[in-house]
Amino acid sequence: MPITPVADPAGEAKREIQNLPPQQVSEEPAGGKAVLLDIREPEELALHGIIEGSVHAPRGMMEYYADPSTPYYRQEFKPGNRIILQCASGGRSALAASSLWKMGYENIAHLDGGIKAWKEAGLPVK
Repeated sequence: MPITPVADPAGEAKREIQNLPPQQVSEEPAGGKAVLLDIREPEELALHGIIEGSVHAPRGMMEYYADPSTPYYRQEFKPGNRIILQCASGGRSALAASSLWKMGYENIAHLDGGIKAWKEAGLPVK
C-alpha cells in the first residue's frame, strides 16, 4: 500500500476547519474571546519564539488535554472557549483543529501558515 503524503491529510483538514490569517488571529485573543494554543514542541518554542499570550499544549498531548475525562484535562480546552491552534507552518495545527472538531469542539480554528506566517506579517513573538 502506498504512503499518503502528509500534505493530503493536512489539506483535507483545512477544508474542514476555519483557516485564519495572522492579523485576524492577533485581534481575537486581545478581545478576550479566544485562547491561542501553541502545539509546537518545546525546542521549537525556544528556537523560534512564542506568540505572547498563547498557551503551550504540545501536539502529542492535545487530545488528552482536551478530554475532560482524563487526568490531563486543562481548562484552556473548556468546550465553550474559542480555540485557535497554531504550529510552525500550519499543517499540524490544521490536523489538530480537525481532531478537536471530531471530538466535539465547535468553535475551533487555526493560524493558517503558523508562526512563520505570523512573523512574515510583522507580528511580534517573545
